[in-house]
Amino acid sequence: MKTKRFLGYILGIAIASAIAFFIHQFVLVQLEIPPYANSIVLSYVINTLLAIAVLALLFLLRKRLKDQLGFLFMAGSLLKFAVFFIVFFPIYNADGDLSRLEFVTFFIPYATCLFTETYSAIKLLSTIE
Repeated sequence: MKTKRFLGYILGIAIASAIAFFIHQFVLVQLEIPPYANSIVLSYVINTLLAIAVLALLFLLRKRLKDQLGFLFMAGSLLKFAVFFIVFFPIYNADGDLSRLEFVTFFIPYATCLFTETYSAIKLLSTIE
């Protein structure tokens, strides 16, 4: 796989995340909910960076650990859950309640990045010789 194609996948993750962020912000404003509450920017940034990091790891190890790439991808998902519980859960649960809005603030960027990362990983894995 050429580095140029890989950079395109990274750009795709970043663009999808940015589009989701702006749509998310628009919906919050329309619902008259503070658009920057619940660490939304941090959630998008961390999820995007983790998705890019996992994809970069797969790209770097694609030839050396060809048979273990699926497990590395799953380990990346485990890492994202760990980050949620280490970084976001204490913030969201500070009042003793994880509200639906707080959950959605984390889940939308998580799902967006997971979808684009999975698509990119499938493409990456299908081009390995």
